[in-house]
Amino acid sequence: MAHRVDCPFCAIARGEDTTVEIVCEGPSWVAFFPTEPATPGHTLVISRLHVPDAWSLTADLAGELMGAVVQVGNAIRAAVGPDGMNLISSSGIVAEQTVLHVHFHVVPRWRRDGIGRIWPPKKRMSEDLKEDLADSIREQCLALRR
Repeated sequence: MAHRVDCPFCAIARGEDTTVEIVCEGPSWVAFFPTEPATPGHTLVISRLHVPDAWSLTADLAGELMGAVVQVGNAIRAAVGPDGMNLISSSGIVAEQTVLHVHFHVVPRWRRDGIGRIWPPKKRMSEDLKEDLADSIREQCLALRR
């Protein structure tokens, strides 16, 4: 996929948006601070190509982006010394993806940073449902390998 004229992340990838603070980049990706970081050092890693979400990634590009996430995560760790880190990527509007261009949030975390717990859900899933889902997902994994 090429760039999209109407995509704000494509504009950043093309170097047209000079208002963002780019912190690192590679041939297939760019890392920059979001407009409203959740914590100090919160960084987005995006693909230079327009890919709408994680479901649309090729295995090669996914590998390159994950390598970038690890590099950026280690740089954040060295620079700001967090106690932990969240790695977040949403696919689709229902998952609260607000820019439909694949991106990974690398969010450094500290005790009492104000974000609060993000896991686990309040209602537990039944063991029967877990087993059924595991069977279905295993089936699909095998089918996608063919």
